[in-house]
Amino acid sequence: MFSARDFYIMYESIAAIATAPSVGGIAIIRISGSTAVDVAQKVFVPAGKTSVSSFKPRVMYYGKIIGQGVEDYGYCVIFRAPHSFTGEDVAELHCHGGVQLSRAILKNVFANGARPALAGEFTRRAFLNGKLSLASAEGMADMINGESLAEVRAGSLLYSEKLTSKVKEIQSRLTDLLAEIGADIDYPEEDLEVSHGGTAKSALSCALAEVSSLAAAYDGGKKIKNGVSVAICGVPNAGKSSLLNALLGYDKAIVSSEAGTTRDVVEGSIQINGVNFNFFDTAGIREGSSEVENIGIQRARRTLESCDIAVLVFETFGVEEREILQSLTCPVVKVCSKSDLGAASPEADICISSKTGEGIGLLKDKLRDISIPAGGLDGAFLIEERHYLALERAKAALSSAISHLEQYPLDVISLDIKSAWDILGEITGETASEEVVERIFAKFCVGK
Repeated sequence: MFSARDFYIMYESIAAIATAPSVGGIAIIRISGSTAVDVAQKVFVPAGKTSVSSFKPRVMYYGKIIGQGVEDYGYCVIFRAPHSFTGEDVAELHCHGGVQLSRAILKNVFANGARPALAGEFTRRAFLNGKLSLASAEGMADMINGESLAEVRAGSLLYSEKLTSKVKEIQSRLTDLLAEIGADIDYPEEDLEVSHGGTAKSALSCALAEVSSLAAAYDGGKKIKNGVSVAICGVPNAGKSSLLNALLGYDKAIVSSEAGTTRDVVEGSIQINGVNFNFFDTAGIREGSSEVENIGIQRARRTLESCDIAVLVFETFGVEEREILQSLTCPVVKVCSKSDLGAASPEADICISSKTGEGIGLLKDKLRDISIPAGGLDGAFLIEERHYLALERAKAALSSAISHLEQYPLDVISLDIKSAWDILGEITGETASEEVVERIFAKFCVGK
């Protein structure tokens, strides 16, 4: 999908520093475009008699790199179109990793015919040249920006075209169905199966089931991307703050025998099996004895309304715990605290001691099992809300087509089918608007 602007800017060669802007062992200046090799030849002097234009692709050559006011010795490698990341000719200069040194070389690259790359422009060119789908580009951004191992892994699966391949399979079957419907409309005398044998309903039902299955995976994917929010709740002095400290491995919350010590929500995060878990230690829920404590209890209730999991902490399970449990709408893990003092309860899922660490590992395992999608992290690649919303719209279009099969002629039904195809194409990028494309690549840094 090319815009007039894309056609214009892709005639130009672009350049940027592809490595992080800091002191390091090496810095890479990347150049992409039809004149990339010519530009590199002007700033790189190979050792020996070879020239950059005669370099074998994907082979590192040693030589002198000329910057503005400075020279360095390093390497140059070229990638010939279409066998490069962007699908264009690409040249990379590998110099020592000084900040000012790499900038001086980049300035000389600009002086010799390349222009500064825009944010995400290398990846955008890869998309426009058919080297990766739009969903794959989003997966790359998730890999780069991932704050947990699980998010990086999910981004990697998205980048490797897992979602794109599944979407294209559904689109392919819808294309076949549209072709059959077209043949049935054009040649009614042939009495084709699509209108009389239930072929259309069967194919649409199959497509709807597959789209629904993909959309259902978003609940787990969203937790991987945003982290799992866990509210630690209970009555005052149940051991909530001690549990938070035990989970985090350091003293984050104030622990006191005085009831109502926690007046506000105290937060802390850890990773369990690569997934971020965000814990919220809430004020003890009771009829507060002061205005400040009542405010803390109100905040605790709001936290419980929005959390993914609640951990209900108690010494003995009584009327107050039962009332709290009845008010919760999310999955709940019932934890009996202070097992080192002999506390135990048949109502508890797990008995723990924040003091000795007993049961803390079991609690983490329980939270992991509740949160990580069925099939584990290797099946979690629907982590972008944009993809989920598109799948929901595709579901609606397919459901509309199925419900109208008995009421309308096939040429009308085909409009819903084509709409579903187009919506799925928004995920891969085939039918995505220019605004969506711009928004996605604006998330990337310069040099990527």
